[in-house]
Amino acid sequence: MGSNFLQGSVAVIVFLCFAFGYALSFALRTVNAVIAPDLVAEFGLSNAQLGALSSAYFFSFAAMQLPLGIWLDRFGSRKTHASLLCVAALGCVCFGLSQETWMLWIGRALIGMGVSGALMASFRAFRFWYPVEQQSQLASWMLVAGSMGALASTLPVQWALPVMGWRGLFNLIAVLLLLASILIFFLLPAEPAPQAHTSENPWAGYITVFKDRYFWRFAAPGIGMQASFVAFQSLWAGPWLTQVLGMSADESAQTLLILNFFLMMVYLLLGWRSPKLAAKGWTPLRMASIGGLIMLVAQTGMVFMHGPWAWTLWLLLGLGSTTFMLTQTHVNQNFPQHLAGRAFTAYNLLLFAGMFLVQWLFGVLIDAIRVLASVSHVSEAFRGAMLVWVVFEAATLAVMVFWRVPRTYVPQPATPPAANPK
Repeated sequence: MGSNFLQGSVAVIVFLCFAFGYALSFALRTVNAVIAPDLVAEFGLSNAQLGALSSAYFFSFAAMQLPLGIWLDRFGSRKTHASLLCVAALGCVCFGLSQETWMLWIGRALIGMGVSGALMASFRAFRFWYPVEQQSQLASWMLVAGSMGALASTLPVQWALPVMGWRGLFNLIAVLLLLASILIFFLLPAEPAPQAHTSENPWAGYITVFKDRYFWRFAAPGIGMQASFVAFQSLWAGPWLTQVLGMSADESAQTLLILNFFLMMVYLLLGWRSPKLAAKGWTPLRMASIGGLIMLVAQTGMVFMHGPWAWTLWLLLGLGSTTFMLTQTHVNQNFPQHLAGRAFTAYNLLLFAGMFLVQWLFGVLIDAIRVLASVSHVSEAFRGAMLVWVVFEAATLAVMVFWRVPRTYVPQPATPPAANPK
């Protein structure tokens, strides 16, 4: 395996190509938080409808994960990711041309399908091209790229809307997605061809993954906490800021910009410090346990806190959520290399199924509380829904903290060779 490690400018180019694609993916994931008022005004959407529309991205994303894992292990990251980005470009064009709600849903679903491999393709490729010791660091840096995409989808989008409208914006993103596809296909090397396990039923690998108890120990809070944060960040943060905290659309976009910039800096710090923290005994389990407690404190505070500084709790929530991203590469290392793609996508399937359910059910819960509890203001319905979610998240965090199960596979550390590969 060591002879396959990339070094020098080749290693940098590979990372940057994947980072560009993931930045676009993350921008598309979070952009609805900013354009939501325009969609509601033009199509007359309720909270439940808005949640269902935005969650179409997560629904199709989750549905793609199982076949994606097989494609990644069979065809490699380069071909699979480049092809899917073209589907995402088609989805952006469809979304921008939509005249009916169902067309918006189809466009959003195609986008989710197309970017479904943005992070998993990179993680799988990194496992072949970079040593074990760098995996958490590379994951953190990819999340820096994702945060840059999220930054671009906040205030810059708010400024661009009067100039090109939300339809023109999606046409521009379609062009950028095609550019990313071209770069990935022509600039990236191919991973080593599989030399074993090629005769097995590719779907049988998922049975191995899903039967693993150590996998589920981390997947539970992944569904409950990591998925919930992304669902809030990519949709409900915007309405929370405007309808609960009373911000204007511009103030909300500025706050989301601050949140995503803050997340980017935390991911950058994690990428820099994660090897040193690991050497001092700060395992992904320990980091995620502390991060989960921070998230629960922040969300409980949101339920009860009012005033001009209440928005800062979103920063605290984001801080806690970043620790869960370290667990994804950690769990993947619990499986041998020939299952790398399927292990990543199995975990991602659960995450994005959770994101889909959170985005949709949180909107349903808000509307249900307004009707059943006869609350006088929508902000009270938002706070009640958040309180319900805190209880759910606490239960999933308890699974990770108290369910003691051992690892079934431990990879050997490796050191890359001194010479560049040809």
